[in-house]
Amino acid sequence: MSSSTTAILILAAGSSSRLGLPKQLFQLDHRSLLRRIAETALTLHPAEAIVVLGFESDRIKHELDNLPVQTLVNAGWKEGIASSIRRGIESLPRTIDSALITLCDQPFVPTSHFRKLIAACSSEHPIAATAYGQSLGVPACFGRSIFPELLKLSGDSGAKGIIERHRSEVTGIPCQEAGIDIDTIEDQRSHLGSNR
Repeated sequence: MSSSTTAILILAAGSSSRLGLPKQLFQLDHRSLLRRIAETALTLHPAEAIVVLGFESDRIKHELDNLPVQTLVNAGWKEGIASSIRRGIESLPRTIDSALITLCDQPFVPTSHFRKLIAACSSEHPIAATAYGQSLGVPACFGRSIFPELLKLSGDSGAKGIIERHRSEVTGIPCQEAGIDIDTIEDQRSHLGSNR
């Protein structure tokens, strides 16, 4: 696919329950994790750059001030990540051929990796997923033929099950940096330093 027909969905609705405070606001190089991923998404010149917010959205949305991204509020964020995926996918116009789904808590994924995912997503291989460790997951790019399955997700399960079901059609692209995510205070201290 090309970036001109690809939407980027940034899922940022969760409450960071394991942390006790919103990780979207954690700072790295003087920018919040949310603003960093939004700015990275915009460098890819996607057809749409959409941020799905939920928990404390009124507070968190200001991290996106002056950025040309679309923000959606997922009122059902407490259900889990599936509700944010559905909210993002259902908002996409018919001109979108694929959707790159990413999070804000994998701050070390390079821009070049997102480009590879978008380029690898095709009608023959409608999913391009990130390979790290023994797993395939997000960031991942999904062709429109997969959208109906994304819209059926429920609860706190993301798209990993869909990726597994379509394993023969998935292009896995290695990115060890995707294995570093910020889920605990220890992660935050180890990878971001003590500043928030």
